[in-house]
Amino acid sequence: MAQSTHETTGEQVSASPAAFVFTTVRLSIVFIILCGMIYPLASTALAQVLLPAQANGSLLKDASGKVVGSALIGQSFTNQAMFQSRVSSIGYKAEASGSNNYGPSNPDMLQRTKDSIAQWKLDNPGVPVSQLPVDLITNSGSGLDPHISPAAALVQVPRISKLTGIPADTLEALVKEHTEGRDLGLFGEKRVNVLKLNLALTEMAK
Repeated sequence: MAQSTHETTGEQVSASPAAFVFTTVRLSIVFIILCGMIYPLASTALAQVLLPAQANGSLLKDASGKVVGSALIGQSFTNQAMFQSRVSSIGYKAEASGSNNYGPSNPDMLQRTKDSIAQWKLDNPGVPVSQLPVDLITNSGSGLDPHISPAAALVQVPRISKLTGIPADTLEALVKEHTEGRDLGLFGEKRVNVLKLNLALTEMAK
């Protein structure tokens, strides 16, 4: 009798295929609801409460309230009376983030650099090429960098002062005012957001 009881309790009952399918479907539905609905809605709501500007794309507006761009994405400024951004091999297209990763001896990159230097000489005849910061003639890894170095902003002051009539020392103070420090005081380099700087310049020019 004891042996029979031992043999009975030791038997393993295998689930039927139908039960296995039902369990799989049930778990899938639970995870779809949790990960595909509840989590995205909760994280979106939390972001809108805690960091609404960042959650909506860090958009920047001009004095009239019109959205003119994002603080996270660089753009081209054709007006020489404004501060110029870094070179972008993708034309600042946010949907095409990246670069062509040319090596230093690549003929296309060398030609692009020569063209950038020639344009600099044309637009800034009073500033020698020896004072030209390298970030103004090189592409960032993403092609969308919205920042330039403080030196790259300050070296453009003579041109902008001449075209706008704003004193150079006033423009230099504006650049320093918009110079961002290292993250947490340790990481990265000091930088200037070109769009923010140009928005301030536009207001100053008025």
